[in-house]
Amino acid sequence: MLNRKNTILHAAVFLGLTVCSAVYAQTITTASAYFKTVSENYATIKDYEADMDLSVGKQQMTAKVSFKRPDLLRLDFSDPADQVILFNGDMLTIYLPGASAVLQQSVQSDGSGAGGASLATPQGLSLMSRYYTVAYETGQEPVPLDDTSDEKVIKLVLNRRNTAEAFRSIKLAINAETKLIRRVEAVTPRGDEFVFSFTNYKLNQDISDQRFIYDPPSSANNYNNFLLSN
Repeated sequence: MLNRKNTILHAAVFLGLTVCSAVYAQTITTASAYFKTVSENYATIKDYEADMDLSVGKQQMTAKVSFKRPDLLRLDFSDPADQVILFNGDMLTIYLPGASAVLQQSVQSDGSGAGGASLATPQGLSLMSRYYTVAYETGQEPVPLDDTSDEKVIKLVLNRRNTAEAFRSIKLAINAETKLIRRVEAVTPRGDEFVFSFTNYKLNQDISDQRFIYDPPSSANNYNNFLLSN
């Protein structure tokens, strides 16, 4: 009788452990799978506007971001005032009011020419999934955005697969509820760090294509293909 009880007890324990393991396995979401859900969420967004704070080293900038599918992106800066960055799918245009200069560069249609801000777009996410490995920074459970915030985010770390990519590593903080990117920390191969923080998202506002047409001051000096210039 004792042996029978022991057998039943062992069977019950084994069954319980098996069930618990199965339930636990079902709750695990790999970083790649979670990143895919974020990418799929962005694929449903037709357009958006957001406020963006950008820091490059000690330099701080502030801009309003406008995006419209498939690949229209515009940044209107309030600091530095009147600076504009526009990407229309074929041409990158940068207006630098302090230098009274307009820089233009024909770039690939993947949006990479628009810089780090383009990472928070469907195209940017697609490129990251292709050229970077994805891992959790702190695990799959939501954590505070930072020490001063109660907002809960999922934090991911992306590392480039080859040395051809513009950024050596990228950290993403994604709002756990909306699956919108709140912060991007991108580090170049030289160790320069760009931090983009996005707030006040407004989604699917039917932004007009006219929003992505920019006529710089006629007095500004024009520099074409500036990325290829010596």
